[in-house]
Amino acid sequence: MAIAIKCEKRNLFGKNASRRLRREGKIPGIFYGTGTETVPLTLDKQDVIDILRSESGENTIFKVIFESETRDTMLKMMQIDPVSDELLHADLIQVAMDKEIRVLVSFSLVGDAIGVKTEGGFIDFVTREVEVECLPRNIPESIEVDISELHMNQSLKIEEIPPPEGIRFLSDPTSIIVLVSAPTKEEEIEVEEIEEEAVEGEEVESAEAEKQEEDREEKKE
Repeated sequence: MAIAIKCEKRNLFGKNASRRLRREGKIPGIFYGTGTETVPLTLDKQDVIDILRSESGENTIFKVIFESETRDTMLKMMQIDPVSDELLHADLIQVAMDKEIRVLVSFSLVGDAIGVKTEGGFIDFVTREVEVECLPRNIPESIEVDISELHMNQSLKIEEIPPPEGIRFLSDPTSIIVLVSAPTKEEEIEVEEIEEEAVEGEEVESAEAEKQEEDREEKKE
């Protein structure tokens, strides 16, 4: 179901006006795009948060309604307070549904790699997103990468992943998405130390238990 949010044109500007909006659960925003006028807006903060929390996140195409106009749009940029993580401002960009756009889409790893399950390796997730070009309606929520057949020291590159229909990958095709790495010597040493500490702990506990048993026997005598 298409998302639509209602907002109002913004007539008051400046820090004080923005603070008043935020106290009311709203945030200042701006709408712009090629061939359209730039429009300052007042947005309901929860509407923007709900879009960000949706499965498609920042790549969500939604309708913005102000006065008598309805426009297709998406979030272009957000201003976040670095201390409180509070959403302060949002930029909306108009989207033409019949024209291709470029967006970043996350990779999603699926399956259990052989190199991890049976060979003692671990997953190194190197490239977590890819730039794609497609029509707005074809933007995927994520792109699945099956890692189940990867052995130790094997990797998958962008060029090895078939793009979904109607989508072109624009990122460097030789970029490694995921790699099954072997543990480093330092990690092996750490594991050995942990195992040794566990054995030493058991030996100490055993010695203490024997000492307590000897003390009880002496008291009986």
